[in-house]
Amino acid sequence: MKEAEPNGEQDAQQLSGNQKRWRVNIFALTWLSYAGYYFCRKTFSIVKIDLRELMQLTDHQIAHIWTGFLVTYMLGQFLTAYLGRKVTCRLLLLWGMGASLLVNVGFGFFTHLGPAAFWPFFTFMLINGFAQGTGWGANIGVLAHWFRRKERGTVLAFWTTCYMLGSVMAKAFAAFMLGWLGLAWSFWGASLVLLAITALFYLFGRDRPEDYGLLPIVSEELAIDKSPQEGGGEAKGLVSLGWTRDVVVTVAVMGIAYFCFKFVRYTLDSWSPMLIEEAFGTSTEGAGYRSTIFDLLGFFGVIFGGFITDRFFKGSRTLVTFLMTIGMLAGVAFVWWVGMASMGLFLVGLGAIGFMLAGPDSLISGVGTIDVASKRGAVVAAAIINGVGSLGSIAQEQIVGLIKTHTSPQEGPAAVMLLLVGVSMAGVLLTMVLLFLKRSGRSRL
Repeated sequence: MKEAEPNGEQDAQQLSGNQKRWRVNIFALTWLSYAGYYFCRKTFSIVKIDLRELMQLTDHQIAHIWTGFLVTYMLGQFLTAYLGRKVTCRLLLLWGMGASLLVNVGFGFFTHLGPAAFWPFFTFMLINGFAQGTGWGANIGVLAHWFRRKERGTVLAFWTTCYMLGSVMAKAFAAFMLGWLGLAWSFWGASLVLLAITALFYLFGRDRPEDYGLLPIVSEELAIDKSPQEGGGEAKGLVSLGWTRDVVVTVAVMGIAYFCFKFVRYTLDSWSPMLIEEAFGTSTEGAGYRSTIFDLLGFFGVIFGGFITDRFFKGSRTLVTFLMTIGMLAGVAFVWWVGMASMGLFLVGLGAIGFMLAGPDSLISGVGTIDVASKRGAVVAAAIINGVGSLGSIAQEQIVGLIKTHTSPQEGPAAVMLLLVGVSMAGVLLTMVLLFLKRSGRSRL
């Protein structure tokens, strides 16, 4: 039986026991869902050198496979923005997880094809990109119905650790399976992990409290910025989503800023195991384990960024985003300047970048999308911001592949880090624009 109708959005103290219990369950299920996606995504970066040797490719040629993934990953996020208004987020997630785990089963078999594995890998990687593109926007769409604005910073800070800890676990698991059972089982093991999570989500996951017979927890929040210039902006808004021109501008700037964050994050995520192995002479397995410091320190950066926005800035994300982006630039500059002198310095810098990058990365792509666009437009905003950001991950794969192909193992890492210095500077400028929009009353971020 449904509970009595509430007057507006319920306070945390007024939530029923069932609402509180299912909020915890949904938090856990969506966290596991996105972490599970990473198991069927991150294996490639760990085994990249093994695959390069298997297929007899150059660094630039092996980059084509991952570039194909990143292109369809971006397109998949825009497709999710469209489908998210027509089908449930739960259904999108089940489709995405199911397709991704099946593709990784195929990858395992393709490792037995030798040099002929390139085109099967490339084709299935395109499919995997579309499948993986459902994960972020759809999970954010589910969470938008369960948590209110005043608590989202802290809640989403803990939730977005899914892609940091998920990446750590996925990389460590891939390195472990590679050392224990070999190349094929790096992919097959990942499929088994995601299969278990998909089964849990199918049995217990739902989009909204109403789907469990509960009252709504979050009332509709209109994404309208009442600036003097706009006069409320209702007539100029995107009617179906409640977006004003200022919201559109904010989402656009967030997307371009996220381009910079994804460029840096995916460069270090995709190439740092190879850089460590080639620059410091470690094994593939050892480089895979060491590279996880980037994600491990990122875990704490996500929590730090979300917590202080709620605790000290009353839910305002922009100043924290700007300051941590400056910190990211400092970390990248450190690695470029002195980090190649020893593995210890490299790993210190890599961890510092992970910490400073993770805060603004999660604030812009996670809680910020709900704050700016309302729960009604959260799926669309998350998909657009993540989709535009994915252009950065696409660009880095080809650019870094070219740099590494045309430089020596001694020169390549420094050249890559110098590139990241420039991209990080652009990120600082864009987050400064977001800070200006907030302080001028034109943004809800």
